[in-house]
Amino acid sequence: MESQIWRVYLDLGFDHILDLNGYDHILFVTTLCAIYTFKDWKKILLLVTAFTLGHSLTLALAALDVVDFNPDLIETLIPVTIILTGLYQIWRTLRPELTGGNMAVSYTLTTIFGLIHGLGFSNYFRAILGKEDSIVQPLFAFNIGVEVGQLIIVTLSLMIGTIMVQMMRIPQKTWTLILSFFCTVLAFYLLFR
Repeated sequence: MESQIWRVYLDLGFDHILDLNGYDHILFVTTLCAIYTFKDWKKILLLVTAFTLGHSLTLALAALDVVDFNPDLIETLIPVTIILTGLYQIWRTLRPELTGGNMAVSYTLTTIFGLIHGLGFSNYFRAILGKEDSIVQPLFAFNIGVEVGQLIIVTLSLMIGTIMVQMMRIPQKTWTLILSFFCTVLAFYLLFR
């Protein structure tokens, strides 16, 4: 693949995640990070990568015409994934003894939610792939862009959290609850608009 074509798909993935008009991804990643701090960077990196893998898989399956779905259903399920993630973060914060920090559940849910979010973009992605000989390199470049965009969101989210907790003296637990609740409310808005 020519470097110019590679760059087009890389930029497309990056813009897809950071597009303020489609802020569902920003909201999901922010909600996903609500419970974490910079010291948890390995967990966050694995969670973001799990999301990207799920996202990538459904994009590939849709581009190959393996899956067919109702776009209205997917547009409904995307805010539901954010709501469920927000409620899960609230539950983990309020009842940590019940979750025990089980990351396997978080990774599994994040991958499943990545599958759903990937379906939300798959029709457009399939349309732009129409002229490509192979989906492998465009898909890889696109998902590298997605991953980089998500890491920017993670970094900004954690920086804001650090400011709130360390400079504004909001307890970490309180900040997690505020952020999770706020993201959940916004997701309900997306669901019912």
